Amino acid sequence: MSFSPKFINAVVLLILLTALSDPEQYHLTSAELANDLDVMDDANMCIASAISLLMILICGMATYGAYKLRAAWIIPFFCYQIFDFALNTLVAVSIVVYPNTIQDYLQQLPDNFPYKEEIAALSNVCLVLIVLLFIGCILGFKAYLIACVWNCYRYVIGRGTSEMLLYVTTNDTTVLLPPYDDSVSIPPKQAPPPYSTATA
Repeated sequence: MSFSPKFINAVVLLILLTALSDPEQYHLTSAELANDLDVMDDANMCIASAISLLMILICGMATYGAYKLRAAWIIPFFCYQIFDFALNTLVAVSIVVYPNTIQDYLQQLPDNFPYKEEIAALSNVCLVLIVLLFIGCILGFKAYLIACVWNCYRYVIGRGTSEMLLYVTTNDTTVLLPPYDDSVSIPPKQAPPPYSTATA
């Protein structure tokens, strides 16, 4: 099973920050860099570029849809968020079902990876709990973002219809006002009294 891209990004960020703190220890020659770049072939570069462009397009569509109040433009981004949440949930389930994959992943890390020995010395249960806590925080944040996009979608849908309800809150009560079109179409029952009669 593969790990979440966010977990891998966090590990890479940790490596980069450690390398910046001691650049001499992690110095790579140009020959080593050339060998690493050979692994990334043209097909993988094309796929990565296509996915990046698609993500930029989907995010741009969601932004445009929210700005111009067009709900249909928000749906692709919402679907992407649901798909991403489902994949991260599957990663969490795979870690619970196959806890040894964390140790296998740690063994594949380079020897000069910071704190590799200390992390590998931890028990499987502790590693699983740490990774699940990390993924749980990510899933909670993603669920919050999904709720934000869903509320934005509902707001945009509500703005397009005349049935949007308005709540006026006072200190004592909450009053539900009818839509404007309905209140204008109702004829008044009787005319109010003249001003002179009302003040006398």
